[in-house]
Amino acid sequence: MSVRASSGRVTRIRGDVVDVRFPEDAPRIQEALYAGATPLEVVALLDEATVRCIALAPVRGLALGAEVLASGAPVRVPVGEAMLGRMLDMFGNAIDGRPAPLAAEKWPIHRDPPPLAERVVRGTVLETGIKAIDLLSPIERGGKTGLFGGAGVGKTVLINELINNTVRHHRGVSLFCGIGERSREAEELYREMGEAGVRERTVMLFGQMNEVPGVRFLVGKTALTMAEYFRDEMRQDVLLLIDNVFRFVQAGAEVSGLLGRMPSRVGYQPTLATELASLQERITSTRDGAITSVQAVYVPADDFTDPAAVHIFSHLSASVVLSRKRASEGLYPAVDPLASTSVMLTPAVVGERHCDIARAVRRTLAEYEELRDIIAMLGLEELSSADRAVVARARRLERFLTQPFHVAASFSGTPGERVPIDQTLDGCEAILAQDRFEDDEMDYYMIGALPRQAAAA
Repeated sequence: MSVRASSGRVTRIRGDVVDVRFPEDAPRIQEALYAGATPLEVVALLDEATVRCIALAPVRGLALGAEVLASGAPVRVPVGEAMLGRMLDMFGNAIDGRPAPLAAEKWPIHRDPPPLAERVVRGTVLETGIKAIDLLSPIERGGKTGLFGGAGVGKTVLINELINNTVRHHRGVSLFCGIGERSREAEELYREMGEAGVRERTVMLFGQMNEVPGVRFLVGKTALTMAEYFRDEMRQDVLLLIDNVFRFVQAGAEVSGLLGRMPSRVGYQPTLATELASLQERITSTRDGAITSVQAVYVPADDFTDPAAVHIFSHLSASVVLSRKRASEGLYPAVDPLASTSVMLTPAVVGERHCDIARAVRRTLAEYEELRDIIAMLGLEELSSADRAVVARARRLERFLTQPFHVAASFSGTPGERVPIDQTLDGCEAILAQDRFEDDEMDYYMIGALPRQAAAA
């Protein structure tokens, strides 16, 4: 493909939006331009010679009349094995203090998803070792899972524990994409992955919180491009972890506002559904390999009817909902067992026993929720013996589904535990079968698997 190069001049600067006029051959949409050291991306054509661009770096020092060079191609990033073990920015530049990675190829970050005829559905479960997720919302290998919750309920801790539990057992390549991450979180993740010995099979990409909205909006596309290379060229399975998809939506809203578009519901951009689909539809499995995605999703004001949350829900195969109420009760991970769902939780995929136990756990916890008001008003003594037994089982199940995390061991003082799904099922089955409750319900709190003698009893 021939690369066309031409130059124009800056005619207007408004925040991070830059208008550039070319004497002829105006660049195409999504083409990368360079005003000195400031990269720009074309987002609109104003007339046959003028383009409107979004800046991908601070525009400090950029002046009217400055020369702008057209690259003739979209933003391209390095891909390949040289990226493994590195911490990179949206352009694939090293931000870990080490020399720049040497990559044989560069791919454009804007790519079409695979054709429907090339996609495959695997129908297998990725075991995480986290009891509440494996039991009630199993993750699909090659699917998309969302961790939903408001501020401070444990989304980042949970995704870091998923990294710890799955990356070291994952046979393929892992890729972490931080969208709008705090620099503290990025540094902690880099250090912890080195200590866990999994950094050399992982690529870490960050569009940090202090960067311009264009970078936060596009860093997810960079991550997908690198993941697609490992899937399509190296035929490997990829575990893609994203924190946080809502910040991708926020960055899109900022870009939309800068471009002067009319806002839609709750102030979101009118192109919300299209922008999310352009990101999510590239996360898929083909005959060559699978991209399994786990995405943290901030829910504004704990409102699950928020348009961003609703649109993200529609793309997922599993949803893990984190509850502020459970977090306030000290039940960590604060997974809401009644709101979390997965398309994998069917007898054909996980088996009859798993399905039956998960249904029984949900039913017991739902009955307990209905009894809470009666207990609050009249007291536990006013319940029938059958209802008291339901409450006892439910409270033990709630505590058994808590778990000490490896990534929180330095704060809690309790070593983390990874629990195989068989032991989770055995523990829940033992609790559901109890008729006499002579033990203390706190014996089930923050443990891994149920002790063998307790499970046997």
